[in-house]
Amino acid sequence: MDVLRPPLVRIGGRVYRKNLLQERAFPREEEEDFYAGPGDCTDEPCDAFVVEETERGFQCRLEVPSPLYKYIIGKKGETKKRLEAETRTSISIPKPGVEGEIVITGQQRSGVISARTRIDVLLDSFRKKQPFTHFLSFALNQPAIQEKFLQFKEEVLEKCSKDHGVSSSLFQNPAKLHLTLGTLVLLNEQEIQKACDLLQRCKEDFVDQITGGQPLTVEVAGVEYMNDDPTMTDVLYAKVRMKDGSDRLQMVADQLVERFVASGLMLKEWDRVKLHATVMNTLFRKDPTEERNNTMTGKSSFKERESFNGQNILKLFENFHFGEVQLDSVRLSQRFSSDASGYYATSGQL
Repeated sequence: MDVLRPPLVRIGGRVYRKNLLQERAFPREEEEDFYAGPGDCTDEPCDAFVVEETERGFQCRLEVPSPLYKYIIGKKGETKKRLEAETRTSISIPKPGVEGEIVITGQQRSGVISARTRIDVLLDSFRKKQPFTHFLSFALNQPAIQEKFLQFKEEVLEKCSKDHGVSSSLFQNPAKLHLTLGTLVLLNEQEIQKACDLLQRCKEDFVDQITGGQPLTVEVAGVEYMNDDPTMTDVLYAKVRMKDGSDRLQMVADQLVERFVASGLMLKEWDRVKLHATVMNTLFRKDPTEERNNTMTGKSSFKERESFNGQNILKLFENFHFGEVQLDSVRLSQRFSSDASGYYATSGQL
């Protein structure tokens, strides 16, 4: 066979190359005698959830936020029908918009387990694609910080407005200045409450011990950029550090994220939390309502961002002092929202 022109095989509308295989003989090994009967679950995580035995067979219940129902149902119900057919189960889903339990029933325990596992994998995949709805934050919108930020904005526009891409629309809303510790996708009240409860347990378990029950005094000074090329900047942020030089703020941030990741409420993105306060962001230019109002869907396209030249800003404001602030609470903040102060609406805090 010519390896440069292998025979082609058409399967299901796709074309595959049939490559030459060099077969090697191996001594025949005795195969293990293994049988997966109806009550077994082979590689399925049998103990990962509860499967109840009923008069008609078996059933499993799982709580799923109503916005995710559509991914189990599929277009014209095709996904649900296929799951039911392949696992020989029946899947009961609440009506759209109604919070409740999804119930899987079947005559074979292995079929119920298989359906549950497939649904879990399906939901995990689509949940990761959802835009985040909440985030853990420290507010940096104290009046003195806001005043210095407005001074920073005024001086940047005065001295650097002719630099490529620099405009007033890039600047953060001073009332929303904050440190982001991590983002969450919380799709119903139950998940929000779970996050609030976990936040309180974190306070009792380690936050009070690290802080001594006292506010953390931090200094906000200097600016830095996110990417590798300062002439193509998308995010410019103010640096934050503990005034006493300790790493207590970093410890609180890292342990909070670690605990939320372990609970399944947050995805792990970095080994350590990058403590920063965004002051300029090209997403704000793309849509002025980004992170300012609740009128945006949460979807954005990186390709549509227009970077700015931050070289002069970095040089002129390298040591700009925004001020000192006492951090006394971590908030579960709701994205695209505002409270009476102009900061993000708070679902819970410690």
